[in-house]
Amino acid sequence: MGFVHRSVLFNETIDALNIRPDGVYVDGTAGGGGHSGAILARLTTGTLISIDRDPDAIAFISDKFRGNPCSIVRQGAFSQMEEIAHSCGFEAVDGVLLDIGVSSHQLDTPERGFSYHHDAPLDMRMSRQGTSAKDLVNTLPWQALAEIISRYGEDKYAKSIAKGIARAREEALIETTLQLAEVIKASVPAGVRREQGHPARKTFQALRIEVNGELEQLSKALDAAFALLKPGGRLAVITFHSLEDRMVKQRMNSWCQGCTCPPEFPICVCHNTPKAKLIYKKGLSPSQQELEENPRSRSARLRVCEKL
Repeated sequence: MGFVHRSVLFNETIDALNIRPDGVYVDGTAGGGGHSGAILARLTTGTLISIDRDPDAIAFISDKFRGNPCSIVRQGAFSQMEEIAHSCGFEAVDGVLLDIGVSSHQLDTPERGFSYHHDAPLDMRMSRQGTSAKDLVNTLPWQALAEIISRYGEDKYAKSIAKGIARAREEALIETTLQLAEVIKASVPAGVRREQGHPARKTFQALRIEVNGELEQLSKALDAAFALLKPGGRLAVITFHSLEDRMVKQRMNSWCQGCTCPPEFPICVCHNTPKAKLIYKKGLSPSQQELEENPRSRSARLRVCEKL
């Protein structure tokens, strides 16, 4: 199966990077190579470093871009982009793209265990290494599970779901996605599904974020990307839920902030000057046409800043 990923806010993101034909760029979440391919199409003598932690993605784009002199493909977490860029001979770059979250390929490949729509081993590891979702639901105390579901899934029924998981695993290990989905469904009021869609959605999101350390990786990646940018270089980030978007918004705003002295000070003593400027003040959301063509884009937000 090819690594298919439907990129959202596609044209807006590529345009926002303001790509120069001789520039150096990093796609930190290469996936199926949609964004990478569009960047490469605009390069002549420039370079694109395509990074992904998923070995399926790396195999696919390595073959897809084979023979392209502008393409470098590396497996790794996007938080490692500085080290990866340096190892490729680049101290600074003209642009960085991050398309955060799970890919369409990962959701639509049942054996990866990301989706509650298919019965498959409960996995969710983007890198296929380390602790899996099965490990978490079968070993963590219910209090720890409740904290994960509440923090990363923002689900008000987190405690009830965590206790339901703990009860279910006393009878038998929870080993598949549908087993877990049924436990979650039985742990929330009957009306929740009618009001909010599938009751497993938030718990699956929370477990995926925890398994892959997504917010910690994003925090490191944002700092790495900004450090790697040349003056005039741009960072474009697409997020898919409020926790990611809040982090990106706050980090970009902190780079764009000038004087932080109290207003009663007659002169500035902090000497803080903006390090970046926002390209879109409030970020961009998908158009109505894109929402109709790709319902998965409904929560997407694009934020872009330029290093000064």
